[in-house]
Amino acid sequence: MKESVKNTLDKYVEFIEKALKKYSLKSRLGLQSTVADAMDYSIEAGGKRIRPVLLMAFCQLFGGDINNAAAPAAAIEMIHTFSLIHDDLPCMDNDDFRRGKPSCHKQFGEACAVLAGDALAIRPFQIIANDEHLDNEKKVKLISELAFSSGAEGMIGGQIIDMENEKREKIDEANLSQMYSLKTGMLIKTSCVMGCISAGASEEQIKAAEEYASSLGLAFQIIDDILDVTADEKVLGKPVGSDAAENKTTFVTLFGIKEAKVEAKRLTEKALKILDEFDNNEFLKGLTEYLLVRDY
Repeated sequence: MKESVKNTLDKYVEFIEKALKKYSLKSRLGLQSTVADAMDYSIEAGGKRIRPVLLMAFCQLFGGDINNAAAPAAAIEMIHTFSLIHDDLPCMDNDDFRRGKPSCHKQFGEACAVLAGDALAIRPFQIIANDEHLDNEKKVKLISELAFSSGAEGMIGGQIIDMENEKREKIDEANLSQMYSLKTGMLIKTSCVMGCISAGASEEQIKAAEEYASSLGLAFQIIDDILDVTADEKVLGKPVGSDAAENKTTFVTLFGIKEAKVEAKRLTEKALKILDEFDNNEFLKGLTEYLLVRDY
């Protein structure tokens, strides 16, 4: 990664960490503080912060004020974290570790983890609605976009396909691509779109951002499939081989590692070509290239 791209990434991550701390409920609750502790535990576990970074990058790409992106960026990361908490539960993927730490349900108990995930699914809409930087029209568009992408038509819909696929005898590429586009790709797409909305971008610009994100989101998940087989467990932060252990069909099980890498590269190049349409694209191009070669 180029130094200039890394510096911008670090600045974005620093910005989102401050925003997430601002919206923490930890010091505001009394008897309910345990659920706030569980929320913060999962939020603060780390991660790449790719979704809020994409949101802020697209906001600035189209001339928006970075402060307009603070609440939406925190909101998208909270939704993502809620999905991870619930993904890890025994009734779903049953993962004991997330980002090198015990999963939320292992640290706080299953019931508290469910409630922490629920709270992180609801709070984003309050944060956007009460934001002092965004006008009401942008707030409505942001809330609508986030609700659509998080629910049964988006991420949650992808999760149910993923769970039911474990019981299906045969899964083809069309099924897998649809599941990935919903479970993983939808929040990536929405991150880019919410950045556009925060900046007041045109419909044409939003459409281009969606096309970029569709390719990036699928490439991102294919790389995740590869890392589940090839990564260093200490770097990945969770056990490798979990997909196989849970009888999950992935791009690797369908096509093998070599072909999966070829497809991820093809999709990445497609995303990069879309970025060529815009000025000041150095950061987004560098980030897109990095996501193809990441090791966690």
